[in-house]
Amino acid sequence: MTKIKIVIIILAFNVSKMLIAQTGVKILFDCRKAESAGNADWVIDADQWNLLWNPNATLASSGNEANPQRLPTPSQTLVTSSTPETYWTGSLSYWGLDCVKKGYQVETLPFNVSLTYGNTLNPQDLSNYKVFIVDEPNILFTIAEKTAMMHFVQNGGGLFLISDHTISDRNGDGQDSPVIWNDFISNNGVLNNGLGFKFDLVNISQTSNNVISSPTDTILHGTAGNVTQVQWSNGTTMSLTPSQNPSVKGVIYTTGTTPGDANVLCAYARVGNGKVAAIGDSSPPDDGTGDPNDVLYNGYIVDAGGNHQKLLMNITIWLASGGSIATDVKENNEALFNIYPNPASNNLSIDLNSHEESYTFQISDVLGTILITDKMTSTSTIDLSSISNGIYFIKLIDKENKTFIKKFLKAN
Repeated sequence: MTKIKIVIIILAFNVSKMLIAQTGVKILFDCRKAESAGNADWVIDADQWNLLWNPNATLASSGNEANPQRLPTPSQTLVTSSTPETYWTGSLSYWGLDCVKKGYQVETLPFNVSLTYGNTLNPQDLSNYKVFIVDEPNILFTIAEKTAMMHFVQNGGGLFLISDHTISDRNGDGQDSPVIWNDFISNNGVLNNGLGFKFDLVNISQTSNNVISSPTDTILHGTAGNVTQVQWSNGTTMSLTPSQNPSVKGVIYTTGTTPGDANVLCAYARVGNGKVAAIGDSSPPDDGTGDPNDVLYNGYIVDAGGNHQKLLMNITIWLASGGSIATDVKENNEALFNIYPNPASNNLSIDLNSHEESYTFQISDVLGTILITDKMTSTSTIDLSSISNGIYFIKLIDKENKTFIKKFLKAN
């Protein structure tokens, strides 16, 4: 065999491995919760427009809303780097095509397919996907659906929660996306209030450059580009509760506010072996085309100088990249404090490295549950006898609400 043939075979093998690795990541867009109701069209592609959301989906003569099928058409296997957004018909088609161009597979969960986790009889069971994107749900999730979504996240899935402003009920059932998401967060029966954030019941419109300075943050500075601005066109904000999930982080805030636990426009957190991310407006994903019966606006490319495309793709890539809270929490590299011994048995010592300021410390498990909290100065010793063996995180919080996290192992 000649050297040229050997090189060709090796290259073909490497390309095949790359394609297998890329296509192994499947992203599911939800369309069970009236995401196409009213003037919304939060779908990647639809071939027919015959749904009536009143409030649930029915096929009626008066129905004219997008009824997306599982697989977008034409086939995503034909997509190239130059494929235009108009290849598919949906106001999320630009986002969907960006995902395919990244090497992911995309699908839609239609209105008549169950939302499950661990059901081997359902070909669209969440266990078959890496990322689940829900853009402005307008129907409450059932307890079974909430349980499925939480188990999906805890077992390594990535969930993207997109809300809209308060009083934005599109299907007339009395529930809108901030209320629906807050019900999921606080009443899921698996880890109530475990995400570390909730959506505020407000309606705001503004362009904000209030992006935190965090050069290593891949949501703000990922492979899709650097995010410097967002534009909310009737959206909402979030409030953070780090005591419920120490990993929660706000990265974009409303104009003129100090980054902290309020006025958050974009946030993310780790939950179990998975990840969640959230934004408070459904306008940024809208590419301005889709359902011919709707009036749509280009928030994905035109608004905020194209920053929304960068933000949404950075979030998608982060959610799809895997990594558990036990292995993927970024620890603060500043030498503010040391902990020892690590692994620890019944006691863990904290040394503030001569810093005199008073701090609050919290010890939490991999699900974000806070097990021990107290004040400390200088050197403190923490009694760990009440917690079982495993991986934990210690978080120090200063008076300006800056946080510093280290990971440790308890092993008797």
